[in-house]
Amino acid sequence: MKLRITDVLYRLRLFFIPYLIILSACLIIKLIYTREAIYFTVNSYHNTFADYLFIGATDVGDGLFMLFVVLILTLFSYRKAFLMASSFLITTVLVQIAKRLVHAPRPSVYFTDHAHIYYVNGVKLFTSNSFPSGHTVQAFTMAVVLAYLAKQKSWGFILLIAAILVGYSRMYLSEHFFEDVMAGSIIGTVATIIWLTIIDSKPFIHTQAWTRGLLSKKDN
Repeated sequence: MKLRITDVLYRLRLFFIPYLIILSACLIIKLIYTREAIYFTVNSYHNTFADYLFIGATDVGDGLFMLFVVLILTLFSYRKAFLMASSFLITTVLVQIAKRLVHAPRPSVYFTDHAHIYYVNGVKLFTSNSFPSGHTVQAFTMAVVLAYLAKQKSWGFILLIAAILVGYSRMYLSEHFFEDVMAGSIIGTVATIIWLTIIDSKPFIHTQAWTRGLLSKKDN
């Protein structure tokens, strides 16, 4: 099966086109406003409901949630589970390399002397390796793979919104800056699209042994 990157992008059109529009808007915001202005704008809007909402949303970007998704996919298709797990592995390696190369401080350290920051109770604040956001990378990786696999391509836009909520949660919880989240979304989206183009072109992954899952009935 010969798969071109344009084929992957066509399957992801209801994810990728809105993503490019939103990313362009985010880049403009970043060019106009400073890191501090963006951070304190986000930090100024908070309430109890949003605290619980974004604590829950940020868990979608956790490795345990990705493992849960991979296990669910394994029940129905080894191919789908492999695409998800391998994409996650690729983007995780990339983000960890970037984190250690940049070694940027987190907001809790960057704004140590600022007395008017709102922190959500019960959230453990990290201090280093802020750039890029790993949770955002995972959220966009997962969204891209699921949008690619979905029969109803309209799910692409819904999955994009879900990934954006995860990214926003990282800023809301004061774990990351705006640029950390933007970079995370780019790594998760671009690297996953390239990887899907490469790996889903391999003939072995489309054999019956790979397209079946744990719940599939064995042939007599």
